[in-house]
Amino acid sequence: MSNATSRTLSAATLALTLGSALSIAALPITAHAGDTEKCFGVAAKGQNDCAAGAGTSCAGTSTQDNQGSAWKLVPKGTCEKTASSTSPTGFGQLQAFTEKG
Repeated sequence: MSNATSRTLSAATLALTLGSALSIAALPITAHAGDTEKCFGVAAKGQNDCAAGAGTSCAGTSTQDNQGSAWKLVPKGTCEKTASSTSPTGFGQLQAFTEKG
């Protein structure tokens, strides 16, 4: 193999390797199920992960901010420390609740 061919292969190998590394780095980090918990009453309108109560179907269908029947996945241990303007305690809840009036 000539030096020119060797350099071309090395450059191509480097480009492929770098491209693969960048693609992997761009992948979103997905939390494991045990690292998160469902937190009711903390999702913005239309930003819930699921369970949005009567008249809605699932993800992205909550009809108001901090809806008590809609949850968002949050890091485990943070739900009851996250502010909620509709919760009776003022914080997210681990169970659905009726919004305070």
